[in-house]
Amino acid sequence: MGLAVSDPLGVTAQGIDTLEVSSRKEALEELCKLVRELRAGEVLIGLPLRTDGSEGPEAEEVRSFGEELSAWAGVRVVFRDERFTSQEAMRVLHQMGRKLKGRKKDLDRLSATLLLQRYLEERRKHGTR
Repeated sequence: MGLAVSDPLGVTAQGIDTLEVSSRKEALEELCKLVRELRAGEVLIGLPLRTDGSEGPEAEEVRSFGEELSAWAGVRVVFRDERFTSQEAMRVLHQMGRKLKGRKKDLDRLSATLLLQRYLEERRKHGTR
């Protein structure tokens, strides 16, 4: 699971260590721990929409997970379309001259960073914090 955090002012996104878990419960526990450590007030989760923008079973599962995380951690959870973030991250890694083979963690972290950065820019554009 790729993770990123924003600076305290909500201007920039930085990738942090990728979270590797073996169960939904473990993911919830680890994310709750991270929310407490970072004193996060909001969690952004990428929503895996279909190419046409509709929601399928994967998106429903992610929404269910996000609602559970919100209840467990006591934070607001927001969802944003994550389509094409992996492709964009692959392009960035390629432009940096990094080989993509064996770089799943880097790809996930960069994808999370790109998604969060877009969200922060969207918030600034609309005057919200």
